[in-house]
Amino acid sequence: MHREHKKESLQHVFFRIFMIIIGAGFAAAAIELFLLPNQIIDGGIIGISMIVDYLTPSYITFGLLVVVFNLPFMYSGYKQIGKTFMWSSILGIVSLAIIETLLHHAKPVEVEPILAAVFGGLLLGAGVGIVIRNGGSMDGTEILSIILTKKLPFSVGEFVMFINIFIFAIAAFVFGIESAMYSVLAYYIAFKTIDTVVEGLDETKAAIIVSEQFDEVSDAILHRLGRGTTKLKGRGGYTDEEKEVVYVVVTRLEVTKLKAITHEIDPNAFITIMDTHEVRGGKFKSAVH
Repeated sequence: MHREHKKESLQHVFFRIFMIIIGAGFAAAAIELFLLPNQIIDGGIIGISMIVDYLTPSYITFGLLVVVFNLPFMYSGYKQIGKTFMWSSILGIVSLAIIETLLHHAKPVEVEPILAAVFGGLLLGAGVGIVIRNGGSMDGTEILSIILTKKLPFSVGEFVMFINIFIFAIAAFVFGIESAMYSVLAYYIAFKTIDTVVEGLDETKAAIIVSEQFDEVSDAILHRLGRGTTKLKGRGGYTDEEKEVVYVVVTRLEVTKLKAITHEIDPNAFITIMDTHEVRGGKFKSAVH
């Protein structure tokens, strides 16, 4: 039997559209006010567009180039990822092109190249991250990577890295080695900022605790730390005995207290702490300490 899925509400659609335009605005401001005036480029299609914009006549603008270079990948993205992704990405790319064109005659922020790389990278990463978080993209490089890695023995990350090494090598030839080095710095800062925006600012940890006193440990975590737990069934690989496993999500600042509580009850407890990118649902945010 075919199950009908609930469609995205109109309010949420408009919110995503608004946030994609805001993200594209941040990216355009970074490119036009910080990066391009200092001959600092980004990686991927945006970086290629910035280099070609520098080498071609003035009537061939960055905005036009970024749209033209990205459209083939957006079409491929429709086949690989879906219609919503394609339209969200087209909105992001067109918004980037329009806002960048509007900012073209604005006075650049006059700072040292190192500051332009840092703040341009932060602003660019924030903008791209907002667009990605709302279901789109402004760079076809990763889409190309997804397609080609199905036929080549490389991961998406490796392929993106190869492409960007090639782009920064061209930048060194066109703009000089110093500009290329600033570009690598800006790209790294943007990359890290994208991760922060997409994954969220909350640093949470997931813990798996294997203990003979699982009930006592679970109860202590609930009442002394204020965090709910989940009890999982496990089986020892060496003894083949059934074991209860306690799973709990805590903030980074609660990890030390969690370990202290657990080892106070069971000094032989086995604890694994893992990074988590995002926590939603349940009562995690409203837990009482």
